[in-house]
Formats: sequence, structure tokens, C-alpha cells
Amino acid sequence: MSDAAVATTLFGAFMVATVALGLLAVRGKGRGGGLTEWSVGGRSLGAVFIWVLMAGEGYTSFSYLGAAGWGYNFGAPVLYVVAYMSCGYAVGYVVGPMLWSYARTHGLVSITDMIAHRYGRPWLGAAVAILVTVFLLPYIQLQITGMGVVVSTISYGAVSLNWAYFVGFAVTTTFVVVSGLRGSAWVSVLKDLLVIVTLALLAVYVPLHYFDGYGDFMGRLVDEKSAWLTLPGAGGSPYGQGWFATTTVLNALTVVIFPTTVAGYLGARNADALRRNAIWLPAYNVLLFVPMLLGMAALFVVPGLTGAESNLALFKLVVDSLPAWAVGVIGVAAALSSIVPMAVFMLVIGTMWGSSVLSLVPRWQDSSRAQKTGSQIVVVIAGGLALILTYAAPNTLVRLSLISYEGMAQLVPMLLVGLLWRRLSFAAAVGGLTVGVAVVCALVFSEHDPVLGVNAGIVALAANLAVTLLITYVRPADRDPRPDHELLARDPIDPPPHDRVPV
Repeated sequence: MSDAAVATTLFGAFMVATVALGLLAVRGKGRGGGLTEWSVGGRSLGAVFIWVLMAGEGYTSFSYLGAAGWGYNFGAPVLYVVAYMSCGYAVGYVVGPMLWSYARTHGLVSITDMIAHRYGRPWLGAAVAILVTVFLLPYIQLQITGMGVVVSTISYGAVSLNWAYFVGFAVTTTFVVVSGLRGSAWVSVLKDLLVIVTLALLAVYVPLHYFDGYGDFMGRLVDEKSAWLTLPGAGGSPYGQGWFATTTVLNALTVVIFPTTVAGYLGARNADALRRNAIWLPAYNVLLFVPMLLGMAALFVVPGLTGAESNLALFKLVVDSLPAWAVGVIGVAAALSSIVPMAVFMLVIGTMWGSSVLSLVPRWQDSSRAQKTGSQIVVVIAGGLALILTYAAPNTLVRLSLISYEGMAQLVPMLLVGLLWRRLSFAAAVGGLTVGVAVVCALVFSEHDPVLGVNAGIVALAANLAVTLLITYVRPADRDPRPDHELLARDPIDPPPHDRVPV
């Protein structure tokens, strides 16, 4: 068999196994449950499944493409990924159990449910669901694009990009619609095993094959490419110390309320699983150093890559030197690193629409099964829209993708502050969110990100908080008659709640 046939056959076999795992996950209650079972796994996932599911958020196609590409182009700035994720896990140790407890107490399945419940306005949850969908849709398109690039590359060009895009959409949509979060968790186990094995293999193989080991590689890096080892990095990078610090802070706060992260929180069996998870996850970040370093190794092996080609730095090392079966296995790991997070993104969009938008329709208000069916339809529509945009306008959402994370950060005051501070009013939360989103869009679309050396999102968040506090103190809201334990989140290890005097 040709190299292309070997790698493609191996890839196809693993894609069948992926769908099979998704189907296997729906045995028993997984098949017949309503929206809660489909969207958050019936709140029954143990520590191991939560760990692999949430670890998958850190290992997307970016790990194999973007991280290596950033290492190749800029060097040190790419370490922000490790920095913010590790800090985010520390924040999540506190925030995760609180959100889990709040959602479990009130029967909620998404951040839009929490917002609607906190401010007593169901339509606000629907509005936020639409806004979050705009922020998440680019991620689905980017994962489809990343998977297409990986599959086309590992097949030595035998599989076209267009077919690879469709395969990613079809596999992901199938097992998400059928098995929901439980299926994503099961497939995460397969994905994580392949990620650990392949990155460990590459960490040893590449320095030995192309250099005389790490000593020679690091020596050449220091002597010949020293700019790649300090901030702001190489290639005219604008990502200096101010950007690194502000991005780490912003993303560490945002990742704990990111809808896909919250989906992992809400799927947990208990709060202790989330605390253990927050302790274990930083160790998983060690693997992220591998594609970053290999991207810099590619500087010496395949110099001169520019533009989008730089994202293939790692795979050019792989395809040029490893046998076809090894290329296929590494490609499967990278493809699953697109499929798993893409599945959770699609699941979250469907869940938000089912619980916060479709639930406003009278015929679906009191039926969890109907909301689940509607959510599954939304999953197919969202995935299909992202696929169509991937074919028709691959660059249309590039700028929008830049504001996805920074835009999502603007929900931090409305959600986190709102769940901890009773005095925060509906008007203040909405006013701050509106200003924050407007500022971040203005800065990004006018190409002022970073602005004065700092992340544009943190500038927008500062404006958001300023407006939120101003409205809160200038225009006091009418007191919500509900008691504190109905409005506010608390750590589940606290004693039973008692109404507190408003701040």
C-alpha cells in the first residue's frame, strides 16, 4: 500500500471508532434522557471523565498547528497558553464548585440559564445565548479548518481539504447529536491517550533525528535564534510583557466562565471532582511545551515558512521523516483534538438555545425532551452553518475569531460578580456588558489589539467594570424579593445558607 493509503485507512478506522464510542456512551439512561442528560451527562460524570473532558479544552488543533506555528513565528509569546491555563485552573478551583452548586440547586444547564435566573428575566438568557453563539461559531469553523488541514496533510494530499472539512463536520455532528456530553467525554479518553503517546514520541524523536539531542538543539536555538526565547519574541511580534501579563489575567478569568468549561463543571458528579480536577489539570499543560519547542525546531529543518504555512511546521517534520502508520496515528490525535472541542462547542450552542431560547416558546416550556430535540436541531444548524462558511468564505470570520475570547470576557461581571454580589442590578450588568462588547469590537476591528502594548480585551473589561459600578451606585435598583440563597452562588462546602444583609 502507498503511504497515503496506509495513513488514510488508519485515519478512517479511528473515525469509525470515534462514532462507535459516541454510540456506546448512550447505553442505558444516556439514550432516553432529556436535556439535562444530553447536555451535562445527567450531572453524573466522575473525576476521571471530567478531567479528560476539560483537558480536551486545552488540546485543540491549535496544539498541533497554532502552538507550533506561533513557536515558529514568534517564540516565547506562545507560552501565554500555559500561563493562562494554569492560572485559570487555580481560579476554577474556587469558581467551578460554586457554579456547579448554583446550577444543581436550581436545575440549570448553561451560563445563559444562570444569567436568566440571577436577574429574573428569561429573555436576558435568550439574548446572551445569541451573543455567545456569535462568539463561539468562529471556533467551530476554525476547528473544521484545522482538521481539514491536518487530514489533507497526513494523507499526503490524497484527501482534499473540502472532503476533510465534511468528514470533520459529519463525525462530530453524529456523535454529539446522539450522545451529547457523555459521548464527548468518552471520546476524550481516546483522544487524550493518543495525544500523550504522540507528543511524548515526538518530544524524543525530533531532537534525536534532526539534531544530536536536546543539548545540540537548545544550543543552536540560543546561539542562532535567541530572539525567539525572550519577549516580545521574533518576527516583529507586538506581544511583549504587557500583552503577556494582561492576556494571562484576562484569559484566566474568562476560561472559568467559558460556556464549554462550564459544561464540564455542570457534568460533574460532585464538587470535589472539580477541585481534584483543578489540581490535576496543570500537570497536563506540560505536554503543551512539546509542539511549542518543535515549532522552533522547525526553524532549522524547514526554514522560510510564511503565512498559513507556518502552522504546518510540526507536520512537515512528521510527514518528511516518519513512516506512514506513525503519520496516521499522529494525524488521528490531531484530528480528534479538533473533533472533541468542536463537539463541545456545538453541544453548548445547542444547549443554550434549547434551555434559554426555545424554552420561551410555549409548546417547549415544560418539556425537557422537546427542548433536547430542539437543541439537537440547533447543533446540526450551527455545525452546518460553520461548514458552509468554511467552504464559501474561509476568511470572513478571521477578525471575528479574534474577539471571541475577548468578547466572552465581557460576561465576567454579569455572571461572576452578579452571583457573588447581590447589589449588582440588571441595568448595571447589561450596561457594562454593552459597553465592554462595543469597546472590544471597536479596538479589534480598527486593528488596535494590542492597544498600547496590552490586550484589548482587558481594556474593554476595565470599561465594562467601570460602567457596571457607576450604574450600580448612581442608580440603585429595586430590591429583588428573593432570598440570598436563590440569587447568589456559594461554595457547596459552606454551611446551609442564611439570608445575609445586602451589601
